[in-house]
Amino acid sequence: MSRTVIRRGLRLIALASVVVVALIGMLAAAFRLQFTGAPAGWAMSTGNDALWLGHMWVDGRRTEQDVRLLAERLRVTGVKDLFVHAGPFERDGRLDPARYAKAPEFVRWVKGHMPGVRVSAWLGQRVRNALDLDDPASRRNVLDGVAAVMKAGFDGVHYNFEPLGDGDTDFLALLEETRRHASFVSTSVPQIEPYPFMRLPARAVLGHDKYWSRGYFQQVAARADQVAIMTYDSGMPTEELYGGYVVRQARLGLELVPEHKSLLIGAPAYHDHGIPWGDAAESVAAAAQGAKLALSAHGPRERFGLALYVDFAATPGDWREYEQHWLS
Repeated sequence: MSRTVIRRGLRLIALASVVVVALIGMLAAAFRLQFTGAPAGWAMSTGNDALWLGHMWVDGRRTEQDVRLLAERLRVTGVKDLFVHAGPFERDGRLDPARYAKAPEFVRWVKGHMPGVRVSAWLGQRVRNALDLDDPASRRNVLDGVAAVMKAGFDGVHYNFEPLGDGDTDFLALLEETRRHASFVSTSVPQIEPYPFMRLPARAVLGHDKYWSRGYFQQVAARADQVAIMTYDSGMPTEELYGGYVVRQARLGLELVPEHKSLLIGAPAYHDHGIPWGDAAESVAAAAQGAKLALSAHGPRERFGLALYVDFAATPGDWREYEQHWLS
């Protein structure tokens, strides 16, 4: 190979590096710019918030006294929905009834101590267990599990399948088929592609879809009663950039989810992000402020709220941030 060819190759690599750095800088500037200004005074919780609850509430480790204490904790919040973990599904889609053996008691206690709060069975799979929704038999097993879990008294089902690729028509079919068993269908969803041409590079790096296209997100929202955008694990390096990222996700969600459906913005009430800067960058306060700024730009909306992930990892500081930055 001649020196001329090598030099040209190095120049192309250098040029590509400059372009990539410039694009990253522009993207960071766009997110940072969105996390500026003051939200409208009316932009706050409308009493349509949610909380993800761990498995211990339905496997016998929690008692009615624990539910009483939870009710006291939530009485001064806007939490209307509880997603209690009742899975996961097995590799073939089966759901072991032993996983939610105490669900009837838990639901009864919630109804007694928290009237008006909706309780949904949080159902999904272990991220690495390779549950294939493309397989008709697995999908039938999932639906059988939904039918069984609804008999425990739940008000609805909340799906959380990860990873789930953009354009997955089998998931759309599952949402439609779930209507036969549950009158209320909620689902967690990945982040929406913030700007054009971001989805495919992210997929190439991660090996799976980090973002959904706007079109596919709309198709999912059309088949569910409620969607919760998991805005955490964004990879943003600072709180300001994370806040701007939440603004972008919330604004897209507000544009794409019909007014008569519920839109939730996931807020990270946990502290094991797995990357060095994650815990410092992502917070309930930043998610709340981002949601407020997005709501202010969009205009008032009733069925919009924060969803706190997750009860067993939330600290007093997380609850304080939720109350100070979202309830007032």
